[in-house]
Amino acid sequence: MEVDVRGRLRRLAFMGPSIVQTSVAAGLAWVVATDLFGHERPFFAPIAVVVCIGVAVGQRLRRVAELVAGVSLGVGVGDLLIFKIGSGPWQIALVVALAMGTAVFLDSGTLIVLQAGSSAVLVATLLPPSGTGGLDRMVDALIGGVLGIAAVALLPASPAAIVHRHAEAVLEALAAALDGTAEAVERADPERAAAVLAEARETQAEVEAFGQALETGREITAIAPLRRRRRQRFLRYETAWTPVDHALRNMRVLSRRAVVALSQAESPPAALPAALRELAGAVLLFRDELAAGRPPDGARAAVMGAAARLAEMPPGRSGLSTDAMTAQLRSVVVDLLEATGADREAAVAALPPLPPPPG
Repeated sequence: MEVDVRGRLRRLAFMGPSIVQTSVAAGLAWVVATDLFGHERPFFAPIAVVVCIGVAVGQRLRRVAELVAGVSLGVGVGDLLIFKIGSGPWQIALVVALAMGTAVFLDSGTLIVLQAGSSAVLVATLLPPSGTGGLDRMVDALIGGVLGIAAVALLPASPAAIVHRHAEAVLEALAAALDGTAEAVERADPERAAAVLAEARETQAEVEAFGQALETGREITAIAPLRRRRRQRFLRYETAWTPVDHALRNMRVLSRRAVVALSQAESPPAALPAALRELAGAVLLFRDELAAGRPPDGARAAVMGAAARLAEMPPGRSGLSTDAMTAQLRSVVVDLLEATGADREAAVAALPPLPPPPG
């Protein structure tokens, strides 16, 4: 199996700042808890930092709240029961069940449930209950959470940089679907069209990752004053996300109709693959303009140029599935114009008018 070393190195370089941010804040959390608060083994402080910052995306504030609540619940249940019933296999099972059951009853968050269970296990096995142990561990979790948020606020990653890697993958997948379908139509190759459709169906995870990255970007922008100056660049990605998702969905429908049209030996007009290729180029230009922080004027003009080719594809001449492909192409054009910042009314108005029905 071939290993993508370059891809892994790029991923490491991308996540490097978050790793450094997490490790430094974790060490600092231990120092604060031991030196300033006098806690002997404040392991929940660095744990809270890792959970708060981590290398994942989204909802850091909620994760801090869930962590503190989970620790409090697990330690509270553990201290109370283990003090009364002692420690052993059945006691551990009982404590974990009660702590996790209580957490599920109080909140649906996954982290609070897991943290309540793991904290209860620690109390029942490694950390015998003491008078102030529960309170100290709650404070440790809060220290780590606060320092984690402070690290994000004072040493923030660029929201646009976080989003760009995911946006780039989605836009390149869309461009590949457009270009691949154009190739299949030009070659009258239904098998190629089916392969493009299969690849396009695998893009939804990338779209969801794009959305999660946007959530993290919003969070950083909200709590990190140093990044608010670059909010305009980030907002362009926010504007693009939903329309690009719609464009991918419409492109999957178009590819599916291409499979049917080519299997039934329909002959789509030459303007169809030409428009698809122009849109693929426009999508890649859009990717580059977003990365450079420029307004997507070039991409919008390129989409408008592709839209003009729709006038060369009147319905009712090449077959039912080809007409469906043309209709979906119109939808993709509207989606891409909206992604570049056009409102829906202006995007629809950019389409050539449909000819009147025959008769």
